[in-house]
Formats: sequence, structure tokens, C-alpha cells
Amino acid sequence: MKRFIKILLASGLFATLAGTVSCKKFLDREQSSIVSEKDAYKNFTNFQGFTEELYQCIPDFTNRYWTNSWNWGEDEIQSTALDFHYVVKIDNGDFWGWQSQFDGWGAGWMDKSGWSTNDDRFAKGLWPLSWYGIRKANMGLENLDKLTDATQEERNLIKGQLLFFRGWFHFMLVQYFGGLPYIDKVLPGDQKLTLPRLKYQECADKAAADFRAAADVLPVDWDNTTTGKRTLGKNKLRINKIMALAYLGKNYLWAGSPLMNYESTGSDSYNTEYCKKAAAAFAEMLKLCENGDAPYKLLEFSKYFNNFYTIGQDWAMPGGTEAIFRGPYFGANGSNWGTSKQYQPSPVIEGGDVKFLPTANYVDYYGMANGLPIEDITKADAESGYDPQYPWKGRDPRFYNDIVYDGVKCVQGTITASDAPTPGAQDSVRYANLATNGLYRNISTGSRTGYLLYKFIPRTANRYDNGYDYSRALNIHLPYMRLADVYLMYAEAVSEGYGSPSAKDPSYGKTAVDAINFIRDRAGVGHVAARFVASANAFRPELRRERAVELSFEGHRFNDLRRWRQLIQSPYTLKKSIEFDRAGTFDKEHPEANRVLNIRERIILERKYSEKHYWLPLKNADANMYLEFAQNPGW
Repeated sequence: MKRFIKILLASGLFATLAGTVSCKKFLDREQSSIVSEKDAYKNFTNFQGFTEELYQCIPDFTNRYWTNSWNWGEDEIQSTALDFHYVVKIDNGDFWGWQSQFDGWGAGWMDKSGWSTNDDRFAKGLWPLSWYGIRKANMGLENLDKLTDATQEERNLIKGQLLFFRGWFHFMLVQYFGGLPYIDKVLPGDQKLTLPRLKYQECADKAAADFRAAADVLPVDWDNTTTGKRTLGKNKLRINKIMALAYLGKNYLWAGSPLMNYESTGSDSYNTEYCKKAAAAFAEMLKLCENGDAPYKLLEFSKYFNNFYTIGQDWAMPGGTEAIFRGPYFGANGSNWGTSKQYQPSPVIEGGDVKFLPTANYVDYYGMANGLPIEDITKADAESGYDPQYPWKGRDPRFYNDIVYDGVKCVQGTITASDAPTPGAQDSVRYANLATNGLYRNISTGSRTGYLLYKFIPRTANRYDNGYDYSRALNIHLPYMRLADVYLMYAEAVSEGYGSPSAKDPSYGKTAVDAINFIRDRAGVGHVAARFVASANAFRPELRRERAVELSFEGHRFNDLRRWRQLIQSPYTLKKSIEFDRAGTFDKEHPEANRVLNIRERIILERKYSEKHYWLPLKNADANMYLEFAQNPGW
């Protein structure tokens, strides 16, 4: 951390806000809040201006580059046209690739040389901006006594935001790198660094104290405060009690997970005490949402896409009532240009070269509409109703929302004869031709796996339909956390903490099973089958499958596999394609009814991992700076 701890944390440089957030609808800041060091803390307006630079430190992982990689588990694979994205490096076991010095294209969101806190989405990197944000939060906390021209409410709002960000930046780092020094004061520039790396759970305890203290002073909704009414309707991204409680719970659940417990205690089981603490935090938060005190609720399934994109709403930011924590939406005009293309086969219906494809083995997690899993895609199952000759029939409704499979209509408008591969073959372009050797199958710039991912784009996002306008109509932006995630984390925490899927936090009415069924009800999926609720051990695979489906491709899977200590185990090291032949009459209107033959899966990549791959390597220059800051084992 030679550059970042010594300069960002121990320097005497004073940080002041240099620019506003990109979307002033959500974080409104007046020009009067650009202030000097002398006046930074004297009143709420100035201190809030100082504080809001912390929001500028949140990378937009969805739109960090022209095309973007954030799914690093067994869930996604990239086309072979280019190999600069981090998912390719991870597939090859090269975890060093998160670092900017190994990223020649500058495409990753984990690190960035030449970073800044302005509105440039290309200049955001989690590693440097976390250390910068930690120092800034500490500076603010150490100068709170100078905020004399303010009400108690205003002082609480400043304090709560600073505490939250100090906890959040530490949490974001330790989940990837393991225990680190927890910086809770401004370090003098002339002091030699000897800060030891703490155990993961020691860091989690300190982050928990910050999240708890933040939750205790922050409002549920800024719009309902005297201070927040001055920016009424523009407070959606501002840190509140709900966000602090949600991350308090996540921080505790991660600390109680097998990997983190193993790093801290040597036991690779769940730590039940941390899980109980997580359940309590989630329960406190969910009660506020369910009783109407907080403005958060699940979106209707017909509006599910609004979690991830909006269309035709002039730079409207996605998220709706379900997004708990989001960063600012930088560069709305251009952020969708490459992101929307990265999911569509080229040159069939869209341009571009880098494509991100859902693996066939991950799509298998999408079970049947009755709530039962698919045990083997090649075998019929009378209980679930799965039939390998009709593999798309009767599936979980989220499968049809998220995944493009063979025969789905991908182009709605006119395709001229000249656009068809052969005269009169427009239908081979219009309808996803994903059978083995189909037109959409292309390992370089098409589908390597037999599926496409459309969870984050509308069906009209292609060069024929002109269903989006790069200047304003399509806006893609994923949240770091949404309400459905909290319900699923609560289910995991309470089941593992109390040893039963029928258990519940003492202060809250829902059991672990209730929480999962609540999420399934939104999509119209059958409830958890009786055979999975007999014990925590029986429930665990089904809970994890539910998490895989509901939160698919939203950037959670890599860390979930890591914290469950499954990342290096088969079958989670495998990435597969689905292979089949079309049979019989092709039904254009009901592709789920199409019959297939010879269905099977083929391994297209196996990741060779060892124990060291559970943690990302630190930068060698940082790990060599002083003795107490040791490199992660094996690196």
C-alpha cells in the first residue's frame, strides 16, 4: 500500500469536493458547497459538500468501461474475440489481473491508476478510492466538533454518513483480500506505518461498530427530515438507516461464513453467533420496510427489469423501490453504448466483439415453475415435470425473463432480405438460433454456451428494432444491494445461526423458509418443497440455488462461492455449453414448446485453482512496504 496507505491515509493533503455527481436528480449539491479548508466544517451546507465526495468514490461496476466484467464465478464466460477483461484472467487462475498494472486496457473496476473523484466513470477504482474514502471519512469524523452552526439533526446526518462510508470501504476491501488494517483515525504524514493486518472477524467487528453507530443516528428517509426537505425528492442515494442496517447484516453474515470463519478461527463451518447478529440486523431493517416506515419494497414482477434498466425515461436511473444501495450514475449518455451490446451476438443482430454469456451449468439452477430443481438436464423427472425433449417448458418464470434460449424472438421489427444470411432466411436472424451450429452460436463474437443473457437489456436493444436511443432512452445501472438480496441473506443467516430453516429472529415474524417463499411469490414460483426444510443441512443447497437464480449475474456469485468455500471445488470450477438438435416443427410463437434431440452439456473450460485462490493477492509493492502488511498466502 505504498502509494495508497502512505499517501492517501497518512498524507497531510486536505480533500475538498471538486465536482458534483453526474445525476443531480439523485444527489443535489449547490455550488456554494465548494469550499476552502478554512470553511469546510463550519455549517451543514459546507460539511455536506465535503462529505458528498465520498459518493464519488463508489465505482459504477456496471459501466466502468465500454464493456464491463463483474461476474467472476462459474456463472458467466466471455467470448474469445479479446481477452483483456478480468473474468478471462480469473478463468486462467491469474488473480493478479485486478491490478491496474496488469490491465493494459484499463477496463477493470477494482483498480485504476490515475483515479479521480470527478464524474469520469472511467477513472473509478475500488482499491484507491476506498483508501481515499477511508481517510476522508476519518478527517470528517475528527472535525465534527467544528460543526457548530448546525442543528442536532444536521450533525447526526453528517456523522452517520461518515461512519457508514468508513465501514463500507473497509468491508468492500476485506471481502476480497481478507483481514486488513482498520483505519479509524487520520494518520500523521511523518509516522512510520506498522499497522498489522487484523483477522477478518476483527475487521468485521470494527466495521459493525461503524454501521451500527451510523444506523443509530441516520433517518429512515431523508425526505422526512427537516434538513432533507431542502432537497426533497433528490435524496434517494443519500445514506440512511436502512442502508446502514443492511450492510451491518451483510458484514456480520460474511464474517460468519465458512471462508471468513476459517481465516479467523481455523474452522470452515458457519459461525453461528455472527449469523445470529446478521439475522437481527436484517430483521430490524425488514420490519421498517414491511411496516411502511421505509420507502422500500419489492418491485412487481412486471416491473422487475426496473431493478437494472429503464427505457424511454430520459436518463432515468434504474432501481425503483427495491434498490437499497447504489452509487451515482456516471455518464448516463454513453454508459449504455457498449454495455447493451455485450449481450447480443455479433454480427447477427448487433455489433461489437466482446460478449458475456451465461454458462449452461449456471442456467441449470433455474428450476421449474413449481419450485423444484432440475437434477439432470438429460433425464426426465416425473416429480418436477422436467422433460429433456422439451427443456424450456414449465420453467421458473425468471428463466424466461433473464435467459434467451433457442427459438426466442430477438428482433421484433423488419429484417430486409439483404440482412439475411441467405435469401429468405430472415427468420434465422429474428429467432435465436442457438442449437448446435446455429447462427447465433459463435465462440468469438456470439454464444459459446447455447444461451444469451437479456436480464439487463430489453428485447428491442438491437440494430434492427432501434428500441433504444444512446442519448437518453436506455439506462443500465445495477445496484450493489437490493431488497431481494436482504431477504435471502436473512434466510441464510437465520437458518445457519439457529440451525433450522423453520427458525426466525426473535424480533421478526418470517422464518428462513418464509423469506425465500416471499421472493418466489413475486415471480410466481412454487414454494420450497417439504424435503428441503427438514434441517439446515437439507435447506442449504436449495437456499443457495435460490440465491443463484434471484441474484443471477448481478455480481454476487464469485464472492458467494468464495465465502462458502466452494470456489475451488468441482462442479463450481466448470463452465459448460448446452448442445442439442432441433426436432419437428418449429413453433415461432411458443418457443418453450419446441422439441429437441440429443440434449447434453459439454465442458468448455475448467478452472485450475488451489487454496490460495480464495483471496485476491495484494499489490506486491504494498505488501513489501512494511513487515506487518504481509501478502496473502500462496501469492
